[in-house]
Formats: sequence, C-alpha cells, structure tokens
Amino acid sequence: MAINLVKGQTIDLRKNAQGESFDLSTVTIGLGWDVRGGGGEAYDLDASALMLNGSGKLAGINDVVYFGNLKHASGNAWSNGDNLTGAGAGDDEQLVVKLDAMGSQFDKIVFMVNIYQGRTRGQHFGMVQNAFIRAVDKNGKEIVKYSLSGDGTYNNMCSVIFGEVYRREGSWKFRALGEALPVDSLNDVIKNYQ
Repeated sequence: MAINLVKGQTIDLRKNAQGESFDLSTVTIGLGWDVRGGGGEAYDLDASALMLNGSGKLAGINDVVYFGNLKHASGNAWSNGDNLTGAGAGDDEQLVVKLDAMGSQFDKIVFMVNIYQGRTRGQHFGMVQNAFIRAVDKNGKEIVKYSLSGDGTYNNMCSVIFGEVYRREGSWKFRALGEALPVDSLNDVIKNYQ
C-alpha cells in the first residue's frame, strides 16, 4: 500500500515501514494535475527530471530529461512524452528512472513541473488542483504519493519542485518538496542547480 506523504517528509523507496519491498530497477514517477474552472487558454504543464551530482549540481543541460531531451544519454532516465493539456485521469506525464542502474555520478534526481509561458499567459499553480507526484516500482506497485495542497501558496507561482529521490546509505530515498517558484522557464529553474 502506498504511503501518502506530507511536505518535507522522506521515506526509503526500497522498503517501507510495513516491511514491503519494491523493485527499483525501473521506477515510474507519475505527475498529475487538473486546471480549476474552464475557459481561457489551455494550460501546458511540462514535467522535467534534473539529474544532479553529489554536490547537488547539474553537470550540464544534457542531464535534464524533459520534452526537449526525452531520453538521457545513459539510457537510465526518460520521459514518456509531453501532455499538452493535462486532460484525462491518472498521470498526465511520466518520467522513468532506472535507479538500480543509475551511474554513481548521480546522487539526486529532482522532479519539477513548470507552466509553459505561464507568466505571459497569466497562468499559475493557484489555478491548478489535484496535483500530485507518485512513484511506482517495476512491478506496478505504487510506493509513495504526495498530493500538493490547494492553498494560496501556489498563487502566481509558475513552477513547482514536486519531489526528489536521492542516494543514502546504499538505498534511494524520496522526499516530498512542493517548493513553488514564480518563474515559468525550465532554464530559470536550472540556474539554481548550476
């Protein structure tokens, strides 16, 4: 049974407190959202994975998996594509990582979503509801889920760092973050990791 996290909470992805084990050879990070109300221009939310080194830094833009770089050169991380509208139930976008095969140069993977041209269009996460991030193991077992609250924290914010996975003592941990940023450009977010 999946663990539902609150902001800032961390769990071990390989084995939960109930003793249930998970296969981390392939982990799907699913991200979902709905836009509150109707009308207006469609929201285009883009999910990205930033693969960071032991210092929490990006070695280069090629270590970012997103709609413009669908598969990492290592073959251990990829995007299942760009959902332009967020329509439909379940995951709107998925990022897949092979944690057990991840090279030792990567100690942390940050998962974020930004609203494409959100500043220009006046679109922000205050108008987004039912936003979540979840991790599913190779066998389809949901390990963890974090649902973002719909409070005013996200008004005028066009990017959200949903969560991260990181190495610790031979295993991988997941931390729910929910950190909001006013910028709508992936490049502006990346600057924080260079």
